[in-house]
Amino acid sequence: MTRVFTDSRCRRHAVPHGFPERPERLDAVLAGLRAGPWEIDDTSAPHIAKLAGDAVAALHERSYLDRFRTAVERGDGLLDSADNPLSEGTWEAATAAVEAALRATDWVMAVPSRSAFVAARPPGHHAEYATAMGFCYFNTVAAAAQHLIRHDGLERIAIFDFDVHHGNGTQHLFEDRSDVFYASCHQYPFYPGTGAASEKGRGDGFEATLNVPLPAGCGDEEYLEVFEQQILPRLREYQPRILLISAGFDAWRADPLGGMCVTEDGFETWGRLLRELAEEVCDGRIVSFLEGGYDLGRLGDLAASYLTGVDSAAGSTESAGVGPEDAV
Repeated sequence: MTRVFTDSRCRRHAVPHGFPERPERLDAVLAGLRAGPWEIDDTSAPHIAKLAGDAVAALHERSYLDRFRTAVERGDGLLDSADNPLSEGTWEAATAAVEAALRATDWVMAVPSRSAFVAARPPGHHAEYATAMGFCYFNTVAAAAQHLIRHDGLERIAIFDFDVHHGNGTQHLFEDRSDVFYASCHQYPFYPGTGAASEKGRGDGFEATLNVPLPAGCGDEEYLEVFEQQILPRLREYQPRILLISAGFDAWRADPLGGMCVTEDGFETWGRLLRELAEEVCDGRIVSFLEGGYDLGRLGDLAASYLTGVDSAAGSTESAGVGPEDAV
């Protein structure tokens, strides 16, 4: 059974009234998951704070981190763009999201065939090396990957992003490296304007980036074809040690910020296919991270459908209980 990792401090990033990425998103996801069979882990892990700080510092420019912290302390209303409002709790919330991510990845690495879902906000995949973008401040999934490389010595990590918006920040942070394979299928052309099929990485990372841009209006059938014919074969070829998923639920057919037509069944199918791949290539280890998704009335149901798919493909050796191996 997938374990859900969260942190109540993620609610402290306050935003203007009517802003799409708001604390109620996290409430909606957790309400949907608490109605199901999933264990919600909101425990603190003091040793994780330093590791989270190290991972963030390894990814983001020091002057950006200083500028971000100073802007929060000064009471500024925005960071870099109108898409990134600030409150007195924004730095703490963004840091807490990274800490939840590291707790999840450590737990998954402890025992084969484990899966985790990081229910945290603000999201991260648009955050660049030195710029906040698209509701994102720290690149959470990238921080998890960096932690796995530095702390666990992993040499091949795959990140797959199915958010309706391309994860420009994640791609750019790793596009010249071969130790992280980044794949994305997304609406195109659309915000943030990146993610063309011609973007394949550079230098040592050439061909370690796969972008599959899709026109607006695609639904379950079109996405399934992309999964089966492009995404899964390339991930299988790469043979990662762990699979990290930027799980945005804004390809949902009624999402106010997207233009796709994916159903609940579609998200469940994606979860099943990705867990089956993880069982095949990386001992079932898969960690999913909440990115977008803005239909608050259905967001919890969509996350639950996805995790139902993930768990339907779980291996028989999975151990979801707490034991000595959890003390990581």
